[in-house]
Amino acid sequence: MQINIISVGKIKKSSLKDSISEYQKMLKPYVDLKIIEVPDEPCPENLSEKDMERVKNIEGEKILSKIKEGSYTVALAIDGKMLDSVELAGKIENLMLDGISNINFIIGGSLGLSKEVLEKANYKLSFSKMTFPHNLMRLILIEQIYRSFRIINNHPYHK
Repeated sequence: MQINIISVGKIKKSSLKDSISEYQKMLKPYVDLKIIEVPDEPCPENLSEKDMERVKNIEGEKILSKIKEGSYTVALAIDGKMLDSVELAGKIENLMLDGISNINFIIGGSLGLSKEVLEKANYKLSFSKMTFPHNLMRLILIEQIYRSFRIINNHPYHK
């Protein structure tokens, strides 16, 4: 099983990098996990709606270029379906049982995801109605992927 986290922007804080790296190591027995970073676009605070769409579209093109044909794509979106940890584990396990061997989780930039990325996604997943920084979301997502594989393999971490 190959899982890719395709994310806009680089993580600069060493504490976040270290935590993400630790979860990547713990996931090795379960899955081949890759983090694919695409560059974010400059985004001043006073952008017009048109300019915000332009930024999301440029970032979206970069994201779409990293999605392999035949893979299953999950977009993290505030209007997506909310799952608890056991339900997310069940979703991943069902995909594996259906023969899906490559899953992409997409994390957008500070403005979110383009319409094209959301349309390409097989599934939209929401972690909350709240907005989280996309760099912190990467840590939250990788922890939940790890938790999912512990649940799938009947290991006690999730208790």
